[in-house]
This record gives sequence, C-alpha cells and structure tokens, in this order.
Amino acid sequence: MQPLFPSKLKLGDEIRVISPSRTMGIISSPNKLLAIKALEDLGLRITFGQHVDEHDVMHSSSVESRLTDLHEAFADPDVKGILTVIGGYNSNQLLESLDYDLIRENPKIFCGFSDITALGNAIYHKTGLVTYSGLHFSSFAMQKGFEYSYAYFKKIFFELKEIFVVPSKEWSEDTWYLDQENRIFHPNSGYKIINPGQAQGKIIGGNLGTLQLLRGTPFMPSLEGAILFLEEVSNASGIEVYEFDRNLQSLIQAPDFKKVRAIILGRFENTFGMTDERLHAILTSKPALKSLPLIANADFGHTTPIFTFPIGGICHLRADESGKVELIIEKH
Repeated sequence: MQPLFPSKLKLGDEIRVISPSRTMGIISSPNKLLAIKALEDLGLRITFGQHVDEHDVMHSSSVESRLTDLHEAFADPDVKGILTVIGGYNSNQLLESLDYDLIRENPKIFCGFSDITALGNAIYHKTGLVTYSGLHFSSFAMQKGFEYSYAYFKKIFFELKEIFVVPSKEWSEDTWYLDQENRIFHPNSGYKIINPGQAQGKIIGGNLGTLQLLRGTPFMPSLEGAILFLEEVSNASGIEVYEFDRNLQSLIQAPDFKKVRAIILGRFENTFGMTDERLHAILTSKPALKSLPLIANADFGHTTPIFTFPIGGICHLRADESGKVELIIEKH
C-alpha cells in the first residue's frame, strides 16, 4: 500500500481536538486556555469534539463517544488536522470499530503520542494514511522549554522540505503542568551511538509498550523495511527497565523483525532507572541487534522537548564511528 500523506497546514486551518484516550477533564482550565492560545498564535482555529470533556471512573469516556468524535473529525471537510488531548491507556479499545474507509477517503493530519501509538500505527497500517507521533493538544500549554517542540511541530506540518533533526540543548522530566515556574532542565548530551551505520526506511513505532498491544492483531504494521522509533515511560514501579527489556525482546521475536533496518530510541527519564550501563547490557545481549544501526537519547518520548515524526514517513540515519549522527526526515 502506498503511503497517503495529508496536506500541510496553512493559516486559518481548523484543528479538531479529541479525546480518544484520557479526557480533557484531567487538564486544568488555565492549561487548556494556554494551549488554545499557543495554537491560535500559529494561525490555527481550534474546535473540540462534542464528547471531549466526558469523564468516567477511568478518566476517559465511552467507546461510542470517542468513536463519534474521531469519525466526525475525519468526516468534517473543514477540519484539516486532529490533535489528541493527551495519552492514557485505552485507545486500543477503538481499533475494531474504526471506520477505516472513512479515514482513507478523508486524509488529514492525526497527531499524538504515548497511548496514541496504538491508533497512529493501526490507522497507517489499515489505510496507508501517514499519521504523526508528536505533540498533544495539552503539550501546547507548556510555557518554558517549549521552543524546540514548537519549532519541529511547525517544520513537520507547515513546511515542504526535509527535516534535519538535531538534538535539543536541554531537556526536562519535571511535572511542568503542575508548576510552570519552577522548572528543572538538564544539559542534553546528544545522540548516543550504540551501533554505528546507516539506513533508510519507513518510520514505525512510538511507545514500545503500546506498540506491543498490536502484536498478533490485524492492526500491527509490517516491520519490513522499517526504522523503528521506540520509547518507554517511567511509571514509578521500579521494574521499568525489565519491562523494556522483555518488550524489546518480544518485538525482536516477530517474524518480520529480521527486515528492520535500524532502531532509534527516545530519551529515558532519569526516574526510569535506565543507566548507560544497563542500556548497553540490554542491547548488546541481543544477537538480532548487532548488525543494526542503533542510536539512543533522541528527543521523543515522555521527557520534554520532543520532535514530531511521521509514522509511515521516510527516515535517513547515518551514525559514524567518530560520533557524528545525521537524522533526516524526508519532505512530503
């Protein structure tokens, strides 16, 4: 199936905000207003799904409500892009009932990350529509340390040229949405080369644990010819490193993993407990990875800032022995 790229955004375009996972009910009113203003400053017009504020005991809403908002967003010809409110845990509940014909016939930008990994990869697999792992609506409420994320959002959705992804200068894992003033930032050491090499391929991935939910289902995209973008999130359980190890091992055991061309790992939070020593031990213990170009500490995942990348888009990676890394996303 040939990839289907949505049109770029332009001034005055309407963006629909929906809650296919957790709901707007967990976003504070001040942060909601900040996010609206940041998007309007880009020249965009913001509208909301009719069920975006519904809130149940799972901090979500019914499958029917979430499907209605998603389908209405794709069906509305005035809507040019769709942003998810935030991630969560249950967007895969929607996969069996999505109207993939409707989505294919009305291609438009669909963007979010974390739990939205399930939707983005499934939609790409079932329709050919290139989706995007990147900023949520709620991400736009950030007032400090947002310049990098904002710049790459504009590059991917407004510009018609290839994107050279360079590391951010600093990063944070603090709970910025609770305290916008007292932020903690760390210097960014840049990409970490595990295995040097070069590769070109289609981008598949996002949150590793969520991607694994698609394994063995009709919604998992092929890994043939893929450059995998993988990240994982700390949940304060103390076992995250072990979960990452076994989830990665399970993905390696997929029949089509042999045709993966490279792996790029997003930055781990300090609270994750993934030291350089542990990461090196995990990755070098897997024979299937020895021949693959492999870099870590890229700017995506559950730290900030992040760059937005296209699931189904084409990536070029070059990591040489001297420590230089080139990461390029083709124009489309």
